[in-house]
Amino acid sequence: MGIMVQGEWRQEDFAQRNKMGNYVRAGAAFRNRVGEAGFPAEAGRYHLVVAHACPWAHRTLIFRALKGLEEVISVAYVEPLMLENGWVLMNGGDPVTGAKYTHQIYAQAAPDYSGRCSVPVLWDKTLHTIVNNESSEIIRMFNSAFDDLATKVVPDLYPENLRAEIDAVNDVVYNYINNGVYKAGFATTQEAYETVFSVLFQTLDEMEARLDGQRYLTGPRITEADWRLFATLVRFDAVYVGHFKCNRQRIAEFPNLSNYLRELYQWPGIAGTVDIPRIKQHYYGSHTAINPFGIVPVGPDLDFDGAHDRGRLPKDDG
Repeated sequence: MGIMVQGEWRQEDFAQRNKMGNYVRAGAAFRNRVGEAGFPAEAGRYHLVVAHACPWAHRTLIFRALKGLEEVISVAYVEPLMLENGWVLMNGGDPVTGAKYTHQIYAQAAPDYSGRCSVPVLWDKTLHTIVNNESSEIIRMFNSAFDDLATKVVPDLYPENLRAEIDAVNDVVYNYINNGVYKAGFATTQEAYETVFSVLFQTLDEMEARLDGQRYLTGPRITEADWRLFATLVRFDAVYVGHFKCNRQRIAEFPNLSNYLRELYQWPGIAGTVDIPRIKQHYYGSHTAINPFGIVPVGPDLDFDGAHDRGRLPKDDG
C-alpha cells in the first residue's frame, strides 16, 4: 500500500497505520458535484476510473448501468492487483488522463496532494481535474444530475419521501457491514477483530429479519440503500468469509439475504458490473499482510443466477 505526501508517492507501513488494532478508513478529498457551478452535466465530459474489485467503485458502475449512462460517462479500469505503485491502470495506462497509476491522476488534480489515491475517481475532461472521489456522492450525481442525458428511465433511487429512512439504513450498513468486513479483515488484535465480527453478524441478522417482511431495505421500492448493501453481499462468500475471517456463516446460508442478493444480481445490467475472478485476484493477491503467498482459492461455487423467492413480497416500481 502507498500514500501521497505533498505530491510524492510513498510506501505506507500497514501495521503502523493500524497500530491501535482497529482499521481506520481514510476520507475522500475531492467533493465537488456535477450540476453545481463549474461542473455542468454534459455528455462526454466526465470520466470514471474504477476497480472491478472495489465495492465502493462498484457502486458507481451499478448506477452508471442502472441509469444508462454508458455513452455519457466514459470509464477506465485498473488492474486487480494493488501493490507498491497502488492502483495500476489497465492496458498500459488511461488514454483520457494519460496516467499509468491512479496516484498520477491525483497529482494532476492537485500537485501538492497528500492522502490516499483511491477509486472511484470522477474526472472532468474539460477542466483536467478530479470532480469527486467519494462514491456515495458520485452515485447521487449519477442518480439525478444526468437525467436529461440518461438512456434508461428508472425511478429515483433517492426519493425525497424516503430520504430519512435511506440515510438511517445507509449509516448502519456502512458502519457495520460495508466497512465492517474491512474492520474485521484488517484488525491487528484479537480483541478488535472479535468486537467487529460480533457487530457485523448482528447487523446481518437484522437485515435478514428486515427482508423477511419487505422486499427491499426501506419497503416495496428499491433504493440506493439496496445497491450499497449489494456491493458487499456479492463479495461476501467469495472473499470476506475466508480472507477477512467473516466466517460465522455465508450469505448463502441466510434465506432472505441470499434470495435478495440473487434478485439484485439479476436486475438488468447488473451482472455485467460484477467480476468475481478479478475481485478474488485483488483481495487475495494484494493484501500480502493477510495472505503473504498470494494464493487465490479456487472456490466457492456461487449461484447468483438461480431462482429467488422475492416475488412473494409486494414491489413498487415508483
